[in-house]
Amino acid sequence: MNIFRFFGDMTHLCSILVLLLKINATKSCAGVSLKTQELYLLVFATRYLDLFYSFISLYNTCMKLIFVGSSGCIIWYMRKHRVVSQTYDLEQDTFRVVFLIAPCAFLALLINHEFSVTEILWTFSIYLEAVAILPQLVLLQRTKNVDTLTGNYVFLLGGYRALYLLNWIYRFATEPGYRQWIVWVSGVVQTAVYCDFFYYYLKSWHNNERLSLPS
Repeated sequence: MNIFRFFGDMTHLCSILVLLLKINATKSCAGVSLKTQELYLLVFATRYLDLFYSFISLYNTCMKLIFVGSSGCIIWYMRKHRVVSQTYDLEQDTFRVVFLIAPCAFLALLINHEFSVTEILWTFSIYLEAVAILPQLVLLQRTKNVDTLTGNYVFLLGGYRALYLLNWIYRFATEPGYRQWIVWVSGVVQTAVYCDFFYYYLKSWHNNERLSLPS
C-alpha cells in the first residue's frame, strides 16, 4: 500500500466520522441526503462480497466492515432515531435514484472484466460510486446555505477520491502491467462530479463565508 492509498482511506474514514459527529452532536440530519447514504450502502454491499470468501489483510477487512457498518448506522439514524429522523428533509431529497442505479447495472452487464455474478456486482459498485453523491449535491443546491460539518463531509468525500487518483497514477508508474480502466474512468468521472462543489467550498473558505451553492 502506498501513501496515497492510505491517506485516501483515512480521508474517506474522516468524512464518515464528520457526518456521524454532525448527526450525533446536533441530533439533526438536516442537509444530508438519505438517498446518497442508501446508494453508498448498496455500493459497499455489492463490492465487499469477498468478505465471505477471501482474506487480504486485517486492515482491508476492518476498513470494509467500517464502511458497511457506518453506512448502516447513518441510515438507521436518519430513518429510525426518534429525534434525528424528524429533521430529515424528505420534500427536498427527491432525486430519482433509479436513473442512477439502472444505467449503472446495465453498464456493469455490458462492460466488465469477467461475466460472473461477483464481478458484475463489483463493477456495478464501481460505476454507482461515481455518481452516488449526486442526490447529496442536488440537495445542497436546493437548500443553498450549507452548514460547516455537512460541507466538510462532502469535501472530504471528494478529497478521498482525488487521493485515489494519485494512488492509481503512482501504481501505474511503479507497477509493470498495472491496468484498471474501469476503475480509472469511473474515478475520473467521480472526481469531476465534485469539481463545482470544490470551487465553491474553497471560495467560501478563502472569503471566510458560509458555504452556499448556486441553484
